[in-house]
Amino acid sequence: MYKLIRSLFFLFDPEKIHYFTAKLIRFTLSIPGMKSIWKKMYSVEDKRLERKLFGITFKNPVGLAAGFDKNGSMYNDLAYCGFGFIEIGTVTPVGQPGNDKPRLFRVKEDSGIINRMGFNNEGVENAIENLKKRKTSIIIGGNIGKNKVTPNESATDDYVLSFNALFPYVDYFVVNVSSPNTPNLRELQEKGPLTELLRTLQELNAKKEQRKPVLLKIAPDLTNEQLDDIIDIVKEVKLDGVIATNTTISREGLKTSDEVLSKIGAGGLSGKPVKVRSTEVVRYLSEKSNKAFPIIGVGGIHSAEDALEKINAGADLIQVYTGFIYEGPRLIKKINQAILKQS
Repeated sequence: MYKLIRSLFFLFDPEKIHYFTAKLIRFTLSIPGMKSIWKKMYSVEDKRLERKLFGITFKNPVGLAAGFDKNGSMYNDLAYCGFGFIEIGTVTPVGQPGNDKPRLFRVKEDSGIINRMGFNNEGVENAIENLKKRKTSIIIGGNIGKNKVTPNESATDDYVLSFNALFPYVDYFVVNVSSPNTPNLRELQEKGPLTELLRTLQELNAKKEQRKPVLLKIAPDLTNEQLDDIIDIVKEVKLDGVIATNTTISREGLKTSDEVLSKIGAGGLSGKPVKVRSTEVVRYLSEKSNKAFPIIGVGGIHSAEDALEKINAGADLIQVYTGFIYEGPRLIKKINQAILKQS
């Protein structure tokens, strides 16, 4: 059934259909009794699925990655899709339109998506207003980034502002310095600036009445030497964990023609093409650090087998995004059922 709906939706502009789908989900769940139906269709309730990490109990290990619910306006509805946690954002201090359209492209031959959205969002104050309307107990993560116009030397100020503002409303934080769609952002992944940024946030965190977990989201395009730096930084600033990985700038091995890719242009690639590298990064971080910190694995999860591969590589939790679009909400149930079978 979902594949029929998907084939219809895929006839339209990806960004427009995203917002249409959000409205459709909201309308559907407003029908009396539909929330109970969705819960039965997509949720798996079992204590064996619970995961306790960095002081938080997740009802299951399958989350929705950042980027789907940028402004925190959809999480109340998406909670009925069976997720154990939902990450909103990326949120910036001030709302910004993002990059010029078109900026979201399907690469169907490869079951992937290329985006150059550019942290389009309504800003941190809008996200807070949406989070004040929380009607669900699902774990919410806050993914934070810097505004496009903010120079890298002032980037820490942007992250601090969003961190302080969102602190009462989210359960954990993710520092996003790995999107390829904000000019020079990935330079913040270098050891010096990244250590300074994360240390500043952790010092602020320690002053709070009760600190909250802070994780770092990294790119799949880092070298092993850079991953070694990440491991050192995590230990040095006592970070709570790492999300591996964001989208890739690589186009290696795609079935999609060079002509089509040239027309699409720049952007981060997600979906099946990033699966192998993402899993390699998860495994490298896990083995090289001797499992010193939790890892959330994300990238190319389109099946229960893909999810188990990430977990077996060392991921404590996983997230989906492109797989959720291509496979539908039943993917979450299939993954949780497969995890139970393996337990």
